[in-house]
Amino acid sequence: MFTTAHFHPMLVHFPIALVVFGFIADCATLYFKKEACLSKLGFYLLLAGTLMAALALTTGAFFTEEMSGAAGAIKDTHEDFAWITLGLLILTSILRIILQKKENTRLKWTSFTLYGLAAVSVSITGYYGGTLVYNYMMPL
Repeated sequence: MFTTAHFHPMLVHFPIALVVFGFIADCATLYFKKEACLSKLGFYLLLAGTLMAALALTTGAFFTEEMSGAAGAIKDTHEDFAWITLGLLILTSILRIILQKKENTRLKWTSFTLYGLAAVSVSITGYYGGTLVYNYMMPL
């Protein structure tokens, strides 16, 4: 039977893939300096990852069950990192949109650093989510 509890597990993999591969594309831009398409790819994956992270966080907040004990503590950590990830992604997206209009090296490196932190943060969020599913047998 399909329930609303299935929304979160169906969406959580998208932000992980989009953000991590978008950051890899931006890293590749540093190596292949003449390939502008990699920078655009990183930008579009960032925007898509930000949207999907917002959807994943929303479905997690509204459609998942409350947990207690050790599982509840891990869920709280998972949720905290999800909020950190979303904040980093929104800030990075805003900076990258500003950079579309003007070239600023300092802003570019700040954006790149925040994107890297978001990639790490989304990975940590996914780790704690996986811990809930596999170690505490939380239903999908």
